[in-house]
Amino acid sequence: MSGSPSTSLGTIAHYNLLEQLDPAGPGDLYRARDTAKGRTVAVRLLPADFVIDRKKLIDTARELTVLSHPNVTTLFDVGEHEGRVYLAFEFQKGQSLRAEAAGRPMNVRRAVEIAVQIADAVADAHAQGFVHGGLSPDSIVISAKGRAKVPAFELAAHGGFEHDGREARLRDYDSPEEAQGQAPDDRSDIYSVGAILYEMLTTRRPHHRGASAPSASNPKVPTEIDAVVLKALAPNPESRYQSAVSFAGELRGSLAVLDALDVAGEEEELAHTQSTSIGRVAAMTAMMILIVVAIAWWFMRK
Repeated sequence: MSGSPSTSLGTIAHYNLLEQLDPAGPGDLYRARDTAKGRTVAVRLLPADFVIDRKKLIDTARELTVLSHPNVTTLFDVGEHEGRVYLAFEFQKGQSLRAEAAGRPMNVRRAVEIAVQIADAVADAHAQGFVHGGLSPDSIVISAKGRAKVPAFELAAHGGFEHDGREARLRDYDSPEEAQGQAPDDRSDIYSVGAILYEMLTTRRPHHRGASAPSASNPKVPTEIDAVVLKALAPNPESRYQSAVSFAGELRGSLAVLDALDVAGEEEELAHTQSTSIGRVAAMTAMMILIVVAIAWWFMRK
């Protein structure tokens, strides 16, 4: 349910709340006006009983404000308001990745492009010492310009969110080791990116015990991409890519493969078109010769 964009719903610190949004996560989410900076932001107000260690969460979240990457939703501010933690971050017009996929296999090149952007964002977070731990098609936003935006909020998920059995994040794309209760590391995020790409290509989530090749469900997926996806989804972390940087590099190589296949397909189609055109010209020429011969024969008979 949304409030009227022109009516204030109240204030949190120096944020004038303008519209309530679908939170797609814990607490309440608002479109707001940052009266100190003169910009539109999104403000998430967490439930009062949500955090075990509020100070640890705030300190960790403040560290996230140093992240600056075109594929990360920037976190501007974190604080407390009437006993509840709030986070103010970059406001994005767009839709979730799940909404863009719309339950259908995505165009293979588009899916790989999005995966590259997500992997780049994760690699930048890893370089700053953060494991994301909350990646899913629901948490990733596709901006109005078509760019994937990974929320910084879940990057603090291992800094004090979970309590009393409640989950602070969506666990459907967790790695096998996370599902077994082990602490995640960079390779856990790589699995999550691979799982998201797998679903973009097939509409299905991979099995932890080992996934079938994406091309088994989607014949448009080249075998070269199968190999990259399955390595990211290896049940044993030691068998996966060991860094998000190397994973992103392999995904970029996959884009080159797709481009090469497209060029080959276009050349084959052009050759077929040219062959067809030559055949038509030859047929027309033969027809004209037959007509001329028939006319000559008719005159000779007279």
